[in-house]
Amino acid sequence: MPKFSANLSMLFTELPFLDRFEAAAQAGFRGVEYLFPYDFPADEIVLRLKRHSLVQVLHNLPAGDWAGGERGIGCLPGREAVFREGVDAAIRYAKALGCPQVNCLAGIAPHGTDPQLLRSVFVENLRYAAARLEREGIKLLIEAINTRDIPGFFLTTTRQAREVLELVGSDNLYIQYDAYHMQVMEGDLAHTIDANLDRIAHIQIADNPGRHEPGTGEINFDFLFRHLDAIGYPGWVGCEYKPAGTTREGLGWMAPVQQQRAVA
Repeated sequence: MPKFSANLSMLFTELPFLDRFEAAAQAGFRGVEYLFPYDFPADEIVLRLKRHSLVQVLHNLPAGDWAGGERGIGCLPGREAVFREGVDAAIRYAKALGCPQVNCLAGIAPHGTDPQLLRSVFVENLRYAAARLEREGIKLLIEAINTRDIPGFFLTTTRQAREVLELVGSDNLYIQYDAYHMQVMEGDLAHTIDANLDRIAHIQIADNPGRHEPGTGEINFDFLFRHLDAIGYPGWVGCEYKPAGTTREGLGWMAPVQQQRAVA
């Protein structure tokens, strides 16, 4: 069965961020991911990773003024210099943390801006970032996000993400496939993952509706996990959900999966 990483931006939030690493390890996770590491010294995070024998699976490029409502700057005209500074910061942290891949959030399309201009800016930024990251041995990912949770987000479907990959033309650009977002936008999860497996480097999960833990909504995760095994998906599955209660109370879904893994 899949190997799961705990998204520490959403799980164990009752604890300070640096204490969530220990909580994740105690809960049985062997990998962690989160939105951003940049508010903390890299050596402090490295200490937690080593102390608790955790793998750093993923983090995002800097995404602009998050507190002010920005959700990425990859497609934003006029922010190219800031984007490139963010690539440098992401490389510094990824190398320190041993993180093999980083995700680029496209951002919210500014009202009234030509979509072709946004796509052009996004493609050129990705070309730059993919090349820089490739020289450091780090993969670059892009993620489609649903427009119900983030109205106006520029990248919204797997087909659009695949088109962007083709326009960029880099072997170092991949898809981060979020099952929750794509259930909202397009459904047909298993087939879409199968059809794009060659370019999917990371998968994230949450149930729908509510973005809570598996088993709280309409997605058949038992089937989906078995499907990932059947098609040979080799990567991590990030648990990027909002627990309906406490994180520990909501981890019951993992036990049957771990038992199946042990039997296999």
